Amino acid sequence: MISKKVGTVHALNRFPVKSMRGQSIDETHVYWYGFDGDRRYAFVRGDIVSSFPWLTGRNVPQIVQYAPQFVNTADVNNSAVEVKTPNGRILPITSPELKAELAEAYGKDVNLIQIGRGTFDAQQLSVMSLATVTALEQMMGMDVGSGRFRQNILIETENNYAYEEEEWVDSILTFGNRADSARIRLNRRIQRCAMITIDPETAEKDPSILKTVAQQRDNCVGVYASAEKPGTIRVGDPIFLTYST
Repeated sequence: MISKKVGTVHALNRFPVKSMRGQSIDETHVYWYGFDGDRRYAFVRGDIVSSFPWLTGRNVPQIVQYAPQFVNTADVNNSAVEVKTPNGRILPITSPELKAELAEAYGKDVNLIQIGRGTFDAQQLSVMSLATVTALEQMMGMDVGSGRFRQNILIETENNYAYEEEEWVDSILTFGNRADSARIRLNRRIQRCAMITIDPETAEKDPSILKTVAQQRDNCVGVYASAEKPGTIRVGDPIFLTYST
């Protein structure tokens, strides 16, 4: 096995409510279910029976403008959650007013659920490099921003080489050199959907973004990951890649 430094942690993001706005954080604990507090809540569509029942930006684009916050940031796993709506109201996540507002936007009934292991589409963690974001912007000729891709971990790589993280699949990343440093395994490329067409600030859609990713990157950007060893991860942590020769 070989280990080498490949970059540093540029940013960390968690998403308390599926498809709503994320939070930039400086440090978090990584467990088998991903970041503490990540995607623990979701609204589901009450009019369907499906393996993908979630209410997301694909159904209601403006949901990405709703900003959830933990009331007790020192204990997010047990904290209440409040949501700032696009018109500035702050409502408890469980409030009938919030449910009614989202149901009106969807056009049918919705319900809130809370799942301790998270409401993930596929896997618990996601990784992307700044170099990849830059390459995507150059390829599309526009500022797309990293927030559009809803990544948990954004990396500044040593080589500044676009899509390098995809070459790390089946390898291990360790964050920092502390006794409690988190370690994750990179599992597979992330196949993208219409969510990346939605501007996280304006909720406006641009289908050309998904079309370009489909044509130029086999519809994949970023990498899914899972915890190999629970621990902490911090912005600024050096990142070490361990792989087999």
